[in-house]
Amino acid sequence: MRADIFCRVVDNYGDIGVCWRLARRLAHGRGWDVRLWVDDLASFARIQPGIAPGLAQQRLAGIDIQHWSDAPDPALASRDVVIEAFACDPPAAFLESMRRRPPVWINLEYLSAESWVESCHGLPSQRPDGLVKHFFFPGFTEATGGLLREPGLSVERDALQASTDAQIAFLRSLGVGEELLLRRRDGARTVSLFCYPSAPAAELVGALAADPRPSVLLAPEGVAPGLEAACAAPGAPLLARLPFVAQPDFDRLLWCCDLNFVRGEDSFVRAAWAARPLVWQIYPQDGNIHLEKLEAWLARYPAPETAQALIRAWNQPEPGRTAAALAAALAPDAWNGWAEAARAWDASQAARPDLGENLADFCAELAKKR
Repeated sequence: MRADIFCRVVDNYGDIGVCWRLARRLAHGRGWDVRLWVDDLASFARIQPGIAPGLAQQRLAGIDIQHWSDAPDPALASRDVVIEAFACDPPAAFLESMRRRPPVWINLEYLSAESWVESCHGLPSQRPDGLVKHFFFPGFTEATGGLLREPGLSVERDALQASTDAQIAFLRSLGVGEELLLRRRDGARTVSLFCYPSAPAAELVGALAADPRPSVLLAPEGVAPGLEAACAAPGAPLLARLPFVAQPDFDRLLWCCDLNFVRGEDSFVRAAWAARPLVWQIYPQDGNIHLEKLEAWLARYPAPETAQALIRAWNQPEPGRTAAALAAALAPDAWNGWAEAARAWDASQAARPDLGENLADFCAELAKKR
């Protein structure tokens, strides 16, 4: 298959994060010839070394990368498959080439645990110009497209999580200081933080400081800018600011942590594959629609009520709410139950085919019928 994937960067890193993983999954896992169109190469470069933001065309990891400009080269006609991520319509000139030679056209939707997704997954939409677009929904059940996951991911993760020395060496390679690494080796809880500005990060720091078990906190540069001041208080976690890293290293970072606070879609899925407790800050939407989506996921996530209360508090900040919820979730019995639930959630989802396999098979079946 020869495929085009279109990506508009809306949320800095989540959109391109999903698309870049999908491009590699199809190219490396199924041998597809993939061309990835991206409108914001600067954001892409933050999570993938080797991307040159100023180039109209480049190639990396066996994938052609095209800067999606307002006036794309009309010679770049559509291929066998066109995947638009999250309803980002291809440019008009490209659509014209699709009309001349209709491809398999997929709208890759946002991830949702809501029940209606199952009835809409795979449905066609006939356009007035004769083109047909099919909706493909990631999800958590066999009636959806599944979640992106690379072959061998669990084996690599388990090997790193089984070796304290390998974790220390990896964190040191990211610039984590020796004082923090020593505290971690002595049993401190390792917490990663990747959040939106609305998250009660200072309250999180205070709650970790009050926990009987010491903590260390790992956060990307530029995220939660008040962390330095909060972590200067007596008893507060030691803080390490990390550079933005390539996706495989982001996975390893999550694997090294005991508790991961993540945001958006891509980071959320990767934290689930870490098989460790996670707190998800869902992307905020008007009318609090995102909270309905959060509840749909919580209904499927087998974590104890203490963990679910913390996740709700993190997404609906009120003074003192996050601190109280975190204290309850980190209590020994609650924490052990949460850790067990995280492993069970990973195992149940990993038992299903991943989104890359499902999407490739879906497109192959549609291509046969053309």
